Amino acid sequence: MKILIIGGTQYIGRDQVEYALAQGHEVTLFNRGKTNPELFPEAEKLRGDRDGDLGALEGRTWDIVIDNCGYVPRVVRQSAELLAGSVGRYVFISTLSVYSDIHETGIDENGNLNVLEDETTEDVSTAYGGLKVLCEKVVQEVYGDRALIIRPGLIVGPHDPTNRFTYWPARVADTSRPEVLAPGNPQDPVQFIDSRDLGRWAVDMAVRGNSGVFNATGPDYRLTMDVVLDTCKQVSGSDVQFTWVSEEFLTQHEVAPYSEMPLWVPSELAGFGSFDVRKAVKAGLTYRPLAETARDTLEWERNRDHAPDEKPRNGMSPEREAELLREWRASQG
Repeated sequence: MKILIIGGTQYIGRDQVEYALAQGHEVTLFNRGKTNPELFPEAEKLRGDRDGDLGALEGRTWDIVIDNCGYVPRVVRQSAELLAGSVGRYVFISTLSVYSDIHETGIDENGNLNVLEDETTEDVSTAYGGLKVLCEKVVQEVYGDRALIIRPGLIVGPHDPTNRFTYWPARVADTSRPEVLAPGNPQDPVQFIDSRDLGRWAVDMAVRGNSGVFNATGPDYRLTMDVVLDTCKQVSGSDVQFTWVSEEFLTQHEVAPYSEMPLWVPSELAGFGSFDVRKAVKAGLTYRPLAETARDTLEWERNRDHAPDEKPRNGMSPEREAELLREWRASQG
């Protein structure tokens, strides 16, 4: 099939392209050419900007378009309407942040969605979930039953630019700091999905002609924080020890969930660790072993090039972790 991928050279898009090419599909990438432009010389590359510079897409046809980087409904509408008569199916990669009742567990695809008071805002930093809701509506309005909406949660694995999972295999492998601050309750549920599993499934779903809305996180069993950390320890051969620090303490010390303390969220956001993914699993979503994801992520982190001007990524600094551990021990008498 002929597949157009908007983006395609970073993270989930990168994994989609690798898989689609391996399956023999004809792949075209549309992007600005600023991120990893050297990747995929065998794919066609069209240059432009999805916000106002879509000329390279005019007069072309594809079976499928996969939109990985739509955040503002006005911008998504530009590509959706331009391609409406040129593609058979529009796949929009959305987010589980579209749901409003994150304090609830087991949210399925019929959960309540975020509603923006000001639908004209384009401030993604403050209205991310609500804007994604509106982007979904644009795609569904334009494509009807030709629209496939995929709502992933935390995406992890090699090439992750956020460090929101990478922090853990890298931190646990660092035996120069043998005491690791572990957040909350060891039995707290966590969910995430390897970008390679998500990328493969998104392509397969589109090729099979699936439509509708799907939660796409994992795994397909109840995974807990202690299992994640123990798995990181096993794959790295580390001998670090975990000190479990309570939610109350972390909250009192203003530890930022998900960013400063990756994977951890306070109990009022428990829904982030327990979304219902049965619909996606029934539609063929499968997951590689956690150990494989942790091992591959650690190997990538150890071998990647660190740019001199690289911006700080998510995760707790060594100084902050040491300070909190000292205060935690003091609070325990």
